[in-house]
Amino acid sequence: MRQSTSENSAVVERRSSKWLNRFAWLTCVATLLLICSGGMVTSKNVGLAVPDWPTTFGYNMFLFPVSKWVGGILFEHTHRLMGSLVGFLTIILAVWLWLSEDRQWARILGVIALAGVILQGILGGLRVTMMKAEIGIFHACVAQAFLGLLVVIALVTTNFWRHLPASVVEATTRSRGQEQANSTALSSQVSQRLTPLRLLVFATTIAIYVQLALGATMRHQHRDLSILDFPTANGAWIPDTGAAALAKINAWRDARGLSDVTAFQIWLQMAHRFLALIIAIAIIAFAVRVLRDSPRFAALKKLSILWLALFICQIALGAWTIWSNKAADVTTAHVALGAVMLSFGVSISAICWRISRIGRDVALRRPDDAARRPYQRGRIA
Repeated sequence: MRQSTSENSAVVERRSSKWLNRFAWLTCVATLLLICSGGMVTSKNVGLAVPDWPTTFGYNMFLFPVSKWVGGILFEHTHRLMGSLVGFLTIILAVWLWLSEDRQWARILGVIALAGVILQGILGGLRVTMMKAEIGIFHACVAQAFLGLLVVIALVTTNFWRHLPASVVEATTRSRGQEQANSTALSSQVSQRLTPLRLLVFATTIAIYVQLALGATMRHQHRDLSILDFPTANGAWIPDTGAAALAKINAWRDARGLSDVTAFQIWLQMAHRFLALIIAIAIIAFAVRVLRDSPRFAALKKLSILWLALFICQIALGAWTIWSNKAADVTTAHVALGAVMLSFGVSISAICWRISRIGRDVALRRPDDAARRPYQRGRIA
Protein backbone atom coordinates (compact mmCIF):
# COMPACT_ATOMS: atom_id res chain seq x y z
CA MET A 1 0.00 0.00 0.00
CA ARG A 2 2.81 2.36 0.95
CA GLN A 3 4.68 1.47 -2.25
CA SER A 4 1.59 2.23 -4.33
CA THR A 5 1.23 5.64 -2.68
CA SER A 6 4.88 6.39 -3.35
CA GLU A 7 4.53 5.42 -7.00
CA ASN A 8 1.44 7.60 -7.41
CA SER A 9 3.29 10.53 -5.82
CA ALA A 10 6.20 10.04 -8.21
CA VAL A 11 3.84 10.01 -11.21
CA VAL A 12 2.15 13.23 -10.06
CA GLU A 13 5.55 14.86 -9.52
CA ARG A 14 6.73 13.90 -13.01
CA ARG A 15 3.55 15.28 -14.57
CA SER A 16 3.89 18.52 -12.61
CA SER A 17 7.52 18.85 -13.70
CA LYS A 18 6.54 18.24 -17.31
CA TRP A 19 3.86 20.93 -17.24
CA LEU A 20 6.23 23.34 -15.51
CA ASN A 21 8.73 22.81 -18.29
CA ARG A 22 6.09 23.35 -20.97
CA PHE A 23 4.98 26.55 -19.27
CA ALA A 24 8.58 27.76 -19.10
CA TRP A 25 9.00 27.22 -22.85
CA LEU A 26 5.68 28.98 -23.45
CA THR A 27 7.02 31.98 -21.54
CA CYS A 28 10.16 31.88 -23.70
CA VAL A 29 8.09 31.92 -26.90
CA ALA A 30 5.94 34.78 -25.60
CA THR A 31 9.09 36.74 -24.75
CA LEU A 32 10.51 36.15 -28.23
CA LEU A 33 7.27 37.47 -29.74
CA LEU A 34 7.51 40.46 -27.41
CA ILE A 35 11.03 41.15 -28.71
CA CYS A 36 9.67 40.96 -32.25
CA SER A 37 6.92 43.41 -31.30
CA GLY A 38 9.49 45.77 -29.82
CA GLY A 39 11.58 45.44 -32.98
CA MET A 40 8.61 46.51 -35.09
CA VAL A 41 7.96 49.49 -32.82
CA THR A 42 11.57 50.65 -33.10
CA SER A 43 11.92 49.93 -36.82
CA LYS A 44 8.75 51.87 -37.60
CA ASN A 45 9.79 54.64 -35.18
CA VAL A 46 6.42 54.59 -33.41
CA GLY A 47 7.65 54.18 -29.84
CA LEU A 48 6.06 57.51 -28.91
CA ALA A 49 2.81 56.95 -30.81
CA VAL A 50 1.22 56.63 -27.36
CA PRO A 51 2.56 59.59 -25.37
CA ASP A 52 1.47 58.56 -21.87
CA TRP A 53 2.31 55.66 -19.56
CA PRO A 54 1.05 53.49 -17.90
CA THR A 55 -2.24 54.68 -19.37
CA THR A 56 -2.99 54.82 -23.10
CA PHE A 57 -4.35 58.24 -24.06
CA GLY A 58 -5.83 58.42 -20.56
CA TYR A 59 -7.50 55.00 -20.79
CA ASN A 60 -6.68 52.01 -18.68
CA MET A 61 -4.29 50.04 -20.87
CA PHE A 62 -6.57 47.01 -20.97
CA LEU A 63 -9.71 49.06 -21.72
CA PHE A 64 -8.38 51.11 -24.63
CA PRO A 65 -10.99 50.88 -27.45
CA VAL A 66 -10.01 48.56 -30.29
CA SER A 67 -11.39 51.09 -32.77
CA LYS A 68 -8.51 53.40 -31.85
CA TRP A 69 -5.81 50.80 -32.60
CA VAL A 70 -4.66 52.45 -35.83
CA GLY A 71 -1.32 53.40 -37.38
CA GLY A 72 1.61 53.53 -34.99
CA ILE A 73 -0.75 53.24 -32.01
CA LEU A 74 -1.49 49.65 -33.07
CA PHE A 75 2.18 48.61 -32.82
CA GLU A 76 2.94 50.47 -29.59
CA HIS A 77 -0.24 49.46 -27.76
CA THR A 78 0.12 45.83 -28.86
CA HIS A 79 3.68 45.87 -27.56
CA ARG A 80 2.45 47.08 -24.18
CA LEU A 81 -0.23 44.40 -23.99
CA MET A 82 2.29 41.70 -24.92
CA GLY A 83 4.62 43.04 -22.26
CA SER A 84 1.82 42.70 -19.71
CA LEU A 85 1.19 39.13 -20.85
CA VAL A 86 4.85 38.21 -20.44
CA GLY A 87 4.77 39.84 -17.02
CA PHE A 88 1.80 37.70 -15.92
CA LEU A 89 3.41 34.56 -17.32
CA THR A 90 6.65 35.33 -15.48
CA ILE A 91 4.80 35.83 -12.18
CA ILE A 92 3.13 32.44 -12.58
CA LEU A 93 6.44 30.82 -13.55
CA ALA A 94 8.26 32.30 -10.53
CA VAL A 95 5.54 31.16 -8.12
CA TRP A 96 5.40 27.70 -9.72
CA LEU A 97 9.16 27.31 -9.41
CA TRP A 98 9.11 28.46 -5.80
CA LEU A 99 6.40 26.00 -4.82
CA SER A 100 7.46 22.94 -6.81
CA GLU A 101 11.25 23.07 -7.24
CA ASP A 102 13.47 21.29 -4.71
CA ARG A 103 16.57 23.04 -6.06
CA GLN A 104 17.06 26.37 -4.32
CA TRP A 105 19.09 27.88 -7.16
CA ALA A 106 16.24 27.12 -9.60
CA ARG A 107 13.80 28.96 -7.34
CA ILE A 108 16.22 31.89 -7.20
CA LEU A 109 16.31 31.98 -11.01
CA GLY A 110 12.54 32.40 -10.95
CA VAL A 111 12.85 35.33 -8.54
CA ILE A 112 15.51 36.95 -10.74
CA ALA A 113 13.24 36.52 -13.77
CA LEU A 114 10.43 38.22 -11.89
CA ALA A 115 12.72 41.12 -10.97
CA GLY A 116 13.87 41.29 -14.60
CA VAL A 117 10.38 41.58 -16.03
CA ILE A 118 9.52 44.33 -13.51
CA LEU A 119 12.68 46.20 -14.52
CA GLN A 120 11.71 45.83 -18.18
CA GLY A 121 8.29 47.31 -17.56
CA ILE A 122 9.81 50.28 -15.75
CA LEU A 123 12.37 50.84 -18.51
CA GLY A 124 9.63 50.72 -21.15
CA GLY A 125 7.67 53.35 -19.26
CA LEU A 126 10.71 55.58 -18.76
CA ARG A 127 11.46 55.37 -22.47
CA VAL A 128 8.06 56.95 -23.13
CA THR A 129 8.03 59.52 -20.35
CA MET A 130 11.67 60.64 -20.60
CA MET A 131 12.00 60.25 -24.39
CA LYS A 132 15.65 59.15 -24.26
CA ALA A 133 17.05 56.80 -26.90
CA GLU A 134 19.67 55.55 -24.42
CA ILE A 135 16.91 54.06 -22.28
CA GLY A 136 15.51 52.36 -25.38
CA ILE A 137 18.91 50.76 -26.09
CA PHE A 138 19.18 49.53 -22.49
CA HIS A 139 15.58 48.29 -22.69
CA ALA A 140 16.44 46.22 -25.77
CA CYS A 141 19.59 44.77 -24.16
CA VAL A 142 17.79 43.78 -20.96
CA ALA A 143 15.10 42.09 -23.08
CA GLN A 144 17.70 39.81 -24.67
CA ALA A 145 19.25 38.98 -21.29
CA PHE A 146 15.78 38.27 -19.89
CA LEU A 147 15.08 35.83 -22.72
CA GLY A 148 18.39 34.10 -22.05
CA LEU A 149 17.45 33.69 -18.39
CA LEU A 150 14.07 32.19 -19.30
CA VAL A 151 15.78 29.75 -21.66
CA VAL A 152 18.03 28.62 -18.81
CA ILE A 153 14.98 28.09 -16.58
CA ALA A 154 13.24 26.10 -19.32
CA LEU A 155 16.37 24.02 -19.90
CA VAL A 156 17.00 23.13 -16.25
CA THR A 157 13.39 21.97 -15.81
CA THR A 158 13.70 19.36 -18.57
CA ASN A 159 14.19 15.65 -17.96
CA PHE A 160 17.23 15.91 -20.20
CA TRP A 161 18.93 18.19 -17.68
CA ARG A 162 18.06 16.03 -14.70
CA HIS A 163 19.22 12.81 -16.37
CA LEU A 164 22.40 14.26 -17.84
CA PRO A 165 24.74 13.07 -15.02
CA ALA A 166 23.93 9.39 -15.62
CA SER A 167 24.09 9.90 -19.40
CA VAL A 168 27.59 11.39 -19.23
CA VAL A 169 29.06 8.50 -17.25
CA GLU A 170 27.22 5.95 -19.37
CA ALA A 171 28.52 7.55 -22.59
CA THR A 172 32.13 7.63 -21.41
CA THR A 173 32.16 4.04 -20.18
CA ARG A 174 30.12 2.44 -22.97
CA SER A 175 31.83 4.23 -25.85
CA ARG A 176 35.24 2.86 -24.93
CA GLY A 177 34.17 -0.48 -23.54
CA GLN A 178 35.72 0.24 -20.14
CA GLU A 179 34.77 -1.13 -16.76
CA GLN A 180 32.64 1.00 -14.44
CA ALA A 181 35.67 1.31 -12.15
CA ASN A 182 37.42 3.32 -14.86
CA SER A 183 34.59 5.88 -15.11
CA THR A 184 36.56 8.26 -12.90
CA ALA A 185 39.47 8.50 -15.34
CA LEU A 186 37.18 8.71 -18.36
CA SER A 187 35.04 11.43 -16.80
CA SER A 188 38.20 13.40 -16.02
CA GLN A 189 39.12 13.19 -19.70
CA VAL A 190 35.65 14.43 -20.66
CA SER A 191 36.01 17.39 -18.32
CA GLN A 192 39.42 18.31 -19.69
CA ARG A 193 38.27 17.95 -23.29
CA LEU A 194 35.23 20.15 -22.76
CA THR A 195 37.12 22.96 -21.01
CA PRO A 196 38.25 24.71 -24.23
CA LEU A 197 34.81 24.10 -25.77
CA ARG A 198 33.14 25.63 -22.74
CA LEU A 199 35.34 28.71 -22.88
CA LEU A 200 34.77 29.04 -26.63
CA VAL A 201 30.98 28.85 -26.39
CA PHE A 202 30.92 31.25 -23.42
CA ALA A 203 32.98 33.80 -25.35
CA THR A 204 30.84 33.34 -28.47
CA THR A 205 27.61 33.83 -26.53
CA ILE A 206 28.95 37.03 -24.98
CA ALA A 207 30.01 38.22 -28.45
CA ILE A 208 26.48 37.56 -29.75
CA TYR A 209 25.06 39.60 -26.89
CA VAL A 210 27.43 42.49 -27.68
CA GLN A 211 26.42 42.17 -31.33
CA LEU A 212 22.76 42.50 -30.37
CA ALA A 213 23.62 45.61 -28.33
CA LEU A 214 25.39 47.13 -31.35
CA GLY A 215 22.34 46.39 -33.48
CA ALA A 216 20.06 48.01 -30.89
CA THR A 217 22.27 51.10 -30.88
CA MET A 218 21.99 51.43 -34.67
CA ARG A 219 18.21 50.88 -34.67
CA HIS A 220 17.57 53.45 -31.95
CA GLN A 221 19.30 56.17 -33.92
CA HIS A 222 16.14 56.23 -36.04
CA ARG A 223 18.11 57.16 -39.14
CA ASP A 224 18.87 55.56 -42.48
CA LEU A 225 21.75 53.09 -42.44
CA SER A 226 25.16 54.70 -42.77
CA ILE A 227 26.28 51.99 -45.20
CA LEU A 228 23.85 50.82 -47.86
CA ASP A 229 25.94 48.24 -49.72
CA PHE A 230 27.12 44.75 -48.78
CA PRO A 231 29.59 43.06 -48.60
CA THR A 232 31.51 46.26 -49.43
CA ALA A 233 31.09 49.45 -47.42
CA ASN A 234 30.41 52.58 -49.48
CA GLY A 235 32.16 50.90 -52.38
CA ALA A 236 35.26 49.79 -50.44
CA TRP A 237 36.19 46.99 -48.08
CA ILE A 238 37.43 49.52 -45.51
CA PRO A 239 35.44 52.76 -45.77
CA ASP A 240 37.12 56.16 -45.98
CA THR A 241 35.71 58.43 -43.27
CA GLY A 242 37.87 61.47 -43.86
CA ALA A 243 36.26 64.89 -44.13
CA ALA A 244 36.36 64.94 -47.95
CA ALA A 245 34.97 61.40 -48.21
CA LEU A 246 32.15 62.16 -45.76
CA ALA A 247 31.21 65.31 -47.68
CA LYS A 248 31.00 63.29 -50.89
CA ILE A 249 28.96 60.52 -49.21
CA ASN A 250 26.50 62.99 -47.67
CA ALA A 251 26.10 64.86 -50.97
CA TRP A 252 25.17 61.54 -52.61
CA ARG A 253 22.73 60.77 -49.79
CA ASP A 254 21.18 64.26 -49.84
CA ALA A 255 20.40 63.85 -53.52
CA ARG A 256 18.39 60.73 -52.65
CA GLY A 257 16.62 62.11 -49.60
CA LEU A 258 18.67 60.09 -47.10
CA SER A 259 19.88 61.36 -43.73
CA ASP A 260 23.48 62.52 -43.36
CA VAL A 261 25.99 60.27 -41.63
CA THR A 262 29.00 60.75 -39.38
CA ALA A 263 32.23 58.79 -39.12
CA PHE A 264 31.01 57.31 -35.83
CA GLN A 265 27.87 55.92 -37.46
CA ILE A 266 29.88 54.35 -40.26
CA TRP A 267 32.36 52.71 -37.90
CA LEU A 268 29.54 51.55 -35.63
CA GLN A 269 28.11 49.59 -38.54
CA MET A 270 31.57 48.33 -39.47
CA ALA A 271 32.07 47.13 -35.88
CA HIS A 272 28.81 45.20 -36.28
CA ARG A 273 30.21 43.56 -39.43
CA PHE A 274 33.63 42.80 -37.94
CA LEU A 275 32.06 41.20 -34.88
CA ALA A 276 29.79 39.12 -37.13
CA LEU A 277 32.94 37.76 -38.81
CA ILE A 278 34.46 36.87 -35.44
CA ILE A 279 31.25 35.14 -34.37
CA ALA A 280 31.19 33.18 -37.64
CA ILE A 281 34.72 31.89 -37.06
CA ALA A 282 33.89 31.01 -33.44
CA ILE A 283 30.70 29.09 -34.28
CA ILE A 284 32.40 27.16 -37.09
CA ALA A 285 35.32 26.32 -34.78
CA PHE A 286 32.93 25.17 -32.07
CA ALA A 287 30.94 22.95 -34.42
CA VAL A 288 34.11 21.36 -35.81
CA ARG A 289 35.53 20.69 -32.35
CA VAL A 290 32.27 19.18 -31.08
CA LEU A 291 32.05 16.84 -34.06
CA ARG A 292 35.70 15.89 -33.69
CA ASP A 293 36.21 15.70 -29.93
CA SER A 294 32.77 15.05 -28.45
CA PRO A 295 30.73 13.02 -30.95
CA ARG A 296 29.19 10.95 -28.13
CA PHE A 297 27.13 13.88 -26.89
CA ALA A 298 24.31 13.93 -29.42
CA ALA A 299 22.66 17.03 -27.94
CA LEU A 300 25.81 19.13 -28.33
CA LYS A 301 26.34 17.84 -31.85
CA LYS A 302 22.81 18.68 -32.98
CA LEU A 303 22.76 22.07 -31.29
CA SER A 304 26.13 23.08 -32.77
CA ILE A 305 24.96 22.20 -36.29
CA LEU A 306 21.69 24.09 -35.81
CA TRP A 307 23.62 27.05 -34.38
CA LEU A 308 25.76 27.19 -37.49
CA ALA A 309 22.69 26.93 -39.77
CA LEU A 310 21.00 29.76 -37.87
CA PHE A 311 24.09 31.94 -38.29
CA ILE A 312 24.06 31.42 -42.06
CA CYS A 313 20.42 32.53 -42.12
CA GLN A 314 21.31 35.49 -39.92
CA ILE A 315 24.01 36.65 -42.34
CA ALA A 316 21.47 36.51 -45.17
CA LEU A 317 18.97 38.54 -43.13
CA GLY A 318 21.70 41.03 -42.22
CA ALA A 319 22.54 41.56 -45.88
CA TRP A 320 18.84 41.91 -46.72
CA THR A 321 18.47 44.48 -43.93
CA ILE A 322 21.23 46.58 -45.47
CA TRP A 323 19.98 46.27 -49.04
CA SER A 324 16.45 47.24 -47.88
CA ASN A 325 17.74 50.15 -45.73
CA LYS A 326 16.25 48.67 -42.56
CA ALA A 327 12.84 47.58 -43.87
CA ALA A 328 10.80 47.04 -40.71
CA ASP A 329 9.79 43.43 -41.32
CA VAL A 330 13.26 42.33 -42.45
CA THR A 331 14.98 44.14 -39.58
CA THR A 332 12.60 42.61 -37.06
CA ALA A 333 13.27 39.13 -38.44
CA HIS A 334 16.99 39.88 -38.10
CA VAL A 335 16.48 40.90 -34.45
CA ALA A 336 14.35 37.82 -33.72
CA LEU A 337 16.86 35.41 -35.22
CA GLY A 338 19.61 37.13 -33.25
CA ALA A 339 17.61 36.46 -30.08
CA VAL A 340 17.24 32.80 -31.08
CA MET A 341 20.98 32.57 -31.69
CA LEU A 342 21.64 34.02 -28.25
CA SER A 343 19.24 31.45 -26.77
CA PHE A 344 21.16 28.65 -28.49
CA GLY A 345 24.41 30.04 -27.14
CA VAL A 346 23.02 30.19 -23.62
CA SER A 347 21.67 26.63 -23.88
CA ILE A 348 24.91 25.19 -25.25
CA SER A 349 26.93 27.07 -22.63
CA ALA A 350 24.77 25.66 -19.84
CA ILE A 351 25.04 22.10 -21.19
CA CYS A 352 28.82 22.33 -21.60
CA TRP A 353 29.16 23.72 -18.10
CA ARG A 354 27.03 20.90 -16.67
CA ILE A 355 28.84 18.11 -18.50
CA SER A 356 32.19 19.56 -17.48
CA ARG A 357 31.09 19.84 -13.87
CA ILE A 358 29.80 16.28 -13.85
CA GLY A 359 33.11 15.02 -15.22
CA ARG A 360 35.08 17.00 -12.66
CA ASP A 361 32.97 15.79 -9.74
CA VAL A 362 33.20 12.16 -10.83
CA ALA A 363 36.96 12.52 -11.28
CA LEU A 364 37.28 13.69 -7.66
CA ARG A 365 35.78 10.44 -6.43
CA ARG A 366 38.01 7.47 -5.63
CA PRO A 367 38.07 4.65 -8.22
CA ASP A 368 36.86 2.09 -5.65
CA ASP A 369 33.86 4.32 -4.90
CA ALA A 370 33.08 4.56 -8.61
CA ALA A 371 33.21 0.78 -8.86
CA ARG A 372 30.89 0.26 -5.92
CA ARG A 373 28.37 3.04 -6.68
CA PRO A 374 27.16 4.03 -10.12
CA TYR A 375 26.86 7.76 -10.58
CA GLN A 376 23.63 8.96 -9.00
CA ARG A 377 21.37 11.10 -11.11
CA GLY A 378 20.43 13.37 -8.28
CA ARG A 379 24.01 14.13 -7.20
CA ILE A 380 24.22 17.27 -9.30
CA ALA A 381 20.83 18.83 -9.77
